[in-house]
Amino acid sequence: MSTNPSAEGPPFPVEPEVMAVLGTLWQSGHGAYLVGGGVRDALLGIPVSDWDVATDARPQRILAIFPGSTYQNRFGTVLARGLEITTFRRDHRYADHRRPDRVPFSEDVYEDLARRDLTINAIAWGRRGPELAPRLIDPADGQGDLETRLVRAVGDPGRRFDEDALRLLRAVRIAARLDFAIEPLTKRAMIAHAGDIEWVSEERIGSEVRRMLATEAPSRSIRLMRETGILATTLPELDALPTVALDRGLAALDGATTETPGNERLALATLLGETGADTARSVLERLRVAGRDNAAITALIAAAPEPYSSDWSDADVRRYMGRVRPELLDDLVALRAARAGDDDRARAEAELGERIGSQRAADSPLTLADLAIDGRDLRETLGLPEGPAIGTILERLLGDVIEDPSLN
Repeated sequence: MSTNPSAEGPPFPVEPEVMAVLGTLWQSGHGAYLVGGGVRDALLGIPVSDWDVATDARPQRILAIFPGSTYQNRFGTVLARGLEITTFRRDHRYADHRRPDRVPFSEDVYEDLARRDLTINAIAWGRRGPELAPRLIDPADGQGDLETRLVRAVGDPGRRFDEDALRLLRAVRIAARLDFAIEPLTKRAMIAHAGDIEWVSEERIGSEVRRMLATEAPSRSIRLMRETGILATTLPELDALPTVALDRGLAALDGATTETPGNERLALATLLGETGADTARSVLERLRVAGRDNAAITALIAAAPEPYSSDWSDADVRRYMGRVRPELLDDLVALRAARAGDDDRARAEAELGERIGSQRAADSPLTLADLAIDGRDLRETLGLPEGPAIGTILERLLGDVIEDPSLN
């Protein structure tokens, strides 16, 4: 990776394989540019995980230039050598507030940048062909907004959000991730168009919410959504919480993601913990969270509020551990710690965590699978027929073994 850009190279590090794709397009006589979030992050000095390329080459031409590439969608995107390459587009009508009615291609990078969502995403680096020197193109002064730490819509903010309501969520996520302010006119337009989120599929909303939870201090996203009215449309159950309950939940969310970054299950449990398990279950279904994950998250939410006392016996601890699947115990301890609040509660939660760890180290029986016998043993030894009585007996035996593990 180049770290000392020359006059011919970009003003930020770019992987050689990405430069090779640009070079191939240039040598084929086409304009080609790095665009979007990758350029934004590179200018901020943030590691770039995903580069996008825009070009005046039409999709069929891109397919011919890069053998083995594949057409991704009707918006002119081709996947080639692991990169998404999209033909320049110009503005068109968005009847459903999500997708253009048709896709008018363009040969002008300025037209393509003019239809993008935010100024900081409307910066391109590249050149029109092999005969011209590469340069940064920034018609909306996205670099100025990077310097002043502002999220601003390109052109008329009302039009930008009316075209594609998903941009409302992206603006929130990007502002929260970068800890940027939202420019006042842009924020006013977001408030005016907050109801348009209803045009966005639940799956896309769920995807954006989960991406928000993966950022540093994800509470920023939720607070921005509430300020703009977007939370009332996307997660009305959170918006309906009293401010004190929402603040408590967001503090837990930031604490959990700081201590256990990248744990989406824990993040969702802390985000929805104040709503209760039943409400959380329906929210997770709406966000298209997989059934097994939904069950795990709601089990955590249901178990977490139970108050702990140092008076608990070891059997009490084991019974409590049995409320969730064994693989969820670390998340349960982390969720309780994040929700602790004051120092006394934090010390109590630390003690419970240590006691749970001791029981796990002792391999204490917690589930039916941990019993030394199973239903087959009962049928063969006692001559019992198949039926619910087998399960009832096993549950009674498990209760006895949890009380006294030596009985196992």
